[in-house]
Amino acid sequence: MQTRAIPSSNELLPIVGLGTYRGFDVEPSSLAYKQLPEVLSVLLKKGGTVIDCSPMYGRAEQTTGELLSIHEPRSPAFLATKVWTRGREEGIAQMERSFSLLQTDRIDLMQIHNLLDWQTHLPTLREWKEQGRIHYIGITHYTPTAYEEVEAVLKAEPLDFLQINYALDDRGVERRILPLCRERGVAVICNRPFGGGGLLERMKGKPLPGWAAQVGVTSWAQLALKFLLSHSAVTCVIPGTGNPPYMADNAGAGFGPMLTGAQREQLIDIVR
Repeated sequence: MQTRAIPSSNELLPIVGLGTYRGFDVEPSSLAYKQLPEVLSVLLKKGGTVIDCSPMYGRAEQTTGELLSIHEPRSPAFLATKVWTRGREEGIAQMERSFSLLQTDRIDLMQIHNLLDWQTHLPTLREWKEQGRIHYIGITHYTPTAYEEVEAVLKAEPLDFLQINYALDDRGVERRILPLCRERGVAVICNRPFGGGGLLERMKGKPLPGWAAQVGVTSWAQLALKFLLSHSAVTCVIPGTGNPPYMADNAGAGFGPMLTGAQREQLIDIVR
């Protein structure tokens, strides 16, 4: 799988990861849970490492910690999670619980989820980064109504990562957010890369463009992800799934040539 440098460190990060929203919020007794070890194995075998969680995602952190603790050989996962509460002490307690649930003594990326009480949490994140408990810090959001505040925080604070919504049919971040991240040296993780799921449903049954094979693409999911990855400001995409074949398909977007400007424009026309 291709990698890209995190601007603040030049550490290389695989460009396709895994989101755990819904897919990992399942009980160990369920059939859905029994598929998840293979989901992680596929991700890692394909060269991916980024696994993104949040306390907002129900049991996802606990499930991730359980599965990684039994993975052999020891997993090289890049663990990302979030703080999603108000108040300094509440934030500390929630993040300590994340360490416990993920069964780790270091979290690669701690993000302030949806900018909730970010002014309060950011000093704690900076302190823990200096101590080595977390490696990178960032912010997240998923809605255009928050873009003005996201821009303001990016301009005011040095951050390692922004996680934001970006999809072939949801391109609002292209205008100002992505150029600002490039200017500020902030890595970008794309959440909701299928536009909440409606994008793939609309493309079902449509033929792929004739040039799809030239860029190593065999599905609309891969093409939708590769569209995002072809933007120079994007570092990683994190499509969510609890299905091993879907994970394998998604990971395929991390291989082969990226799209040209003309190919990107053609895809935009197709989904209009």
